[in-house]
Amino acid sequence: MMVLTSLSSSLLSSLSSLTGLRPSNSNVCFSSSLPSPRRRLNRKPNHHHRNRHLSLPLLSRTSPTRSIHCSSSFSSMPLEVSTSPSQDSLLCSRAFWVTQSIIAWNADVVRDGSCYLYASQTAALSVTDSEVEGHDFKIKLEEDSGGIPQNVIAKFPHIRDYKAFRVPSTVDAKSLVKCQLAVATFGSDGKCSYATGLQLPGVLDELFAYDGPLGAHYSEDAVSLYLWAPTAQAVCACVYKNANSSDPVEVVQLKEVNGVWSVEGSKDWEGCYYVYEVNVYHPSTLRVEKCYANDPYARGLSPDSQRTLFVNLDSDTLKPEGWEKLADEKPIILSFSDISIYELHVRDFSANDHTVHPDFQGGYLAFTLEDSAGVLHLKKLSNAGITHVHLLPTFQFAGVDDVKENWKCVDSTVLEKLPPDSTEQQAQITLIQDDDGYNWGYNPVLWGVPKGSYASNPISSCRTIEFRKMVQALNRIGLRVVLDVVYNHLHGNGPFDENSVLDKIVPGYYLRRNTDGFIEHSTCVNNTASEHYMVERLIIDDMLNWAGNYKVDGFRFDLMGHIMKSTMVKAKDAVNRLTKERDGIDGSSVYIYGEGWDFGEVANNGRGINASQFNIGGTGIGSFNDRIRDAMLGGSPFGHPLQQGFVTGLMLQPNGHDHGGKDVEELMLSAAKDHIQVGMAANLRDYVLTNSDGKEVKGMEVLTYGGAPVAYALHPAETINYVSAHDNETLFDVVSMKTPMEISVDERCRLNHLASSVIALSQGIPFFHSGDEMLRSKSLDRDSYNSGDWFNRLDFTYNSNNWGVGLPPKQKNEKHWPLIRPRLADPSFKPQKNHILAAINNFLDVLQIRYSSPLFRLTTANAIQERVRFHNTGPSWVPGVIVMSFEDGHRGVPGLTQLDPIYSFIVVIFNASPSEVSFASPVLRARTFQLHPIQAMSADEVVKNSSYETSTGCFTVPPRTTSVFVEYR
Repeated sequence: MMVLTSLSSSLLSSLSSLTGLRPSNSNVCFSSSLPSPRRRLNRKPNHHHRNRHLSLPLLSRTSPTRSIHCSSSFSSMPLEVSTSPSQDSLLCSRAFWVTQSIIAWNADVVRDGSCYLYASQTAALSVTDSEVEGHDFKIKLEEDSGGIPQNVIAKFPHIRDYKAFRVPSTVDAKSLVKCQLAVATFGSDGKCSYATGLQLPGVLDELFAYDGPLGAHYSEDAVSLYLWAPTAQAVCACVYKNANSSDPVEVVQLKEVNGVWSVEGSKDWEGCYYVYEVNVYHPSTLRVEKCYANDPYARGLSPDSQRTLFVNLDSDTLKPEGWEKLADEKPIILSFSDISIYELHVRDFSANDHTVHPDFQGGYLAFTLEDSAGVLHLKKLSNAGITHVHLLPTFQFAGVDDVKENWKCVDSTVLEKLPPDSTEQQAQITLIQDDDGYNWGYNPVLWGVPKGSYASNPISSCRTIEFRKMVQALNRIGLRVVLDVVYNHLHGNGPFDENSVLDKIVPGYYLRRNTDGFIEHSTCVNNTASEHYMVERLIIDDMLNWAGNYKVDGFRFDLMGHIMKSTMVKAKDAVNRLTKERDGIDGSSVYIYGEGWDFGEVANNGRGINASQFNIGGTGIGSFNDRIRDAMLGGSPFGHPLQQGFVTGLMLQPNGHDHGGKDVEELMLSAAKDHIQVGMAANLRDYVLTNSDGKEVKGMEVLTYGGAPVAYALHPAETINYVSAHDNETLFDVVSMKTPMEISVDERCRLNHLASSVIALSQGIPFFHSGDEMLRSKSLDRDSYNSGDWFNRLDFTYNSNNWGVGLPPKQKNEKHWPLIRPRLADPSFKPQKNHILAAINNFLDVLQIRYSSPLFRLTTANAIQERVRFHNTGPSWVPGVIVMSFEDGHRGVPGLTQLDPIYSFIVVIFNASPSEVSFASPVLRARTFQLHPIQAMSADEVVKNSSYETSTGCFTVPPRTTSVFVEYR
């Protein structure tokens, strides 16, 4: 964690005495929540800034010179430091104007003392010992003995213990919010005791919450603009003929009505560009600034992202042929339990695919080709059962220039000649990583515009039509499209950052701030505040834009736990109300899921009831199940890289890491099995199973190592089971790191498949990282967000899995280079083409098995409780083996209803051990099980050695193998 050693204790002390308030932590104005270990904090947005201003006031969290790392919650100090009382005491905003009549503040007013609200239209406030000077208005406040109202506490629970100060009813709050504001208390001697700025979201929501039109709206003879900016003093729109013209053809003044600025312009604006000029007080600089910003509701951009395009998405010229009928062509989804998700980065998909035309490589149009290697691979997955492709961020993000001619690149032919454990590859990649064409995209600038770098040409509306063609093409090969949305943070802030938008238009409103008034960074940077009405509205409107205008089929929420639960529920309801007849899409078929991690300032409902794993149950919104991932692989992404799990050899094939001894390993393996079984039952809270101690327990009574319940879901579609994703190492890399070095690559490949098969055959929704089915490697890179095409390559010719392409980038991996180097250097670790082909075939097999019976995709919690059983439980279990069965009913027979017309009983056995195992159960005796026909015809000769003995009820399963047995009707 970065430490602010540049602040001396004497300076901190003087700041504390100037403000008169006890700091919320020892760093005075720097309080901020630290991330929880459960969150994968290794992902970091690209911070390659080109800002013009290098000096901001002391303690400003908007300093463009910051160098934020996700393990730190603090920005670096600005270059210039000021210690004048007039700045220091007002840089913090520790008071909250929460309603028109109430200001909340944790200041004490002494007997015979007084409290005042100050306002300056020109931002001229300064603090002296006896007064706040430079004000245009001075208003006396009285403490309200009734305290803060309950509705305010519900919205802002972190200030529940603050005092309430009443604002006189005669005050024109709508005018005052446009000013620099401060509150100050004075003692009986007239001396200023405390002074601070104000946070305004509460009063802005009460006075200016708005549900009317926003953005650009098009009619037959006009284009109208609407901008919500209640704190702005003036707003103009500068209209440009084209993307790079130096002077505007028109500058129009917008008029304000109750916080909304609007103007009606010429129909000729369509196809032009515009930018807002907003005069507004900005708390980060303590000045009224002239900010230039894109429209928050932008639907198109200039190639340099500095101007908003007037683009009418309803124009027929932007619709591919057949676009209006796409809703009728979409793959049918009868139940969300039928979903299987394949996570894919747009550039990864085709940047390395030489069957794609160079102009289309790495972009939207690569998905429209019918016979490229990548599309043919997707067709295989679709035919086997994958239903949804989850695309990593495709909105406008920072870190990649939209103009391809500006990119830098390395000569891959040179890199290919280097040793597999060389440092040179990562050195060359890192040298240009902020100027190449690669980034995952978790650096949001504008949520509602497709990313320009993925278009064949970023100018005009090319990105719009190409994005639509991509969605249409994927739908037509049987794949629905999920967008990865990042509503929890924004890349830019402040009045000068070129990537800042919302914080220029209503400063201090869209970004969540701590009790000192500084932006929270627990998500990595610039957390947003969905508890504020217009933030929530923007999120919902954006989803409706993507669902309605681009006909996407799902949304994956990055760091969903930082969004309020109420926002998620409203968003889901709004999308569900879309209809094919009115909106061109069936909103009820749109699936929503996300990361429900609970950390930072929102942890434990610190900012309201958030959309965490434990809160989201019952909403029908899915969340990622990290429990099953950690139990299978071992430890967590933040633990020791050699800590083993159920699939990677814990106790059964030690790798030399000290897990605490044989007894501890046995307990760990038993606990891992319990966690996996709960996950395989869709991680349902109330699912009853027999645990490793032989006791019947509910899923929520099985605890993680930290004491939290393993299970949290109330419905099977609320659980996303996964073993790997874009974050952290790939599945093959984890297996290669954690298993003993002496085992063969054949064995590692089987373990890779075993892990995928657990996910594929579990209840709930299976989620797969692209390439796991091809043994994908990133050369053991644990965080490839900015590692270029080189470390992120996918090879759909199946010739290479990208193992051993050099030591992974130093910044996030150097600590583990001593472990990584000997593995990369050993040629026996690298899979050959036959291994890759076998892995693909095995993956397709288990997908087909999942979709061969509805028993693998039960739609209710009751159905799972009634039909799913785990055997090989209790203290006498066979280590390393999970036995799961599904029972169906029989038509005309009382009891369970019949779901499957072919199979009446299914048994699945997962053998993670290095030896063949036999398992017998009295309840499975005297039946007619046989190996599933897909496995009986499989190219995998090993699984064909699985067997069942009717008389004894004994199953025999080869090592590191998943075997599925069925009983025909």
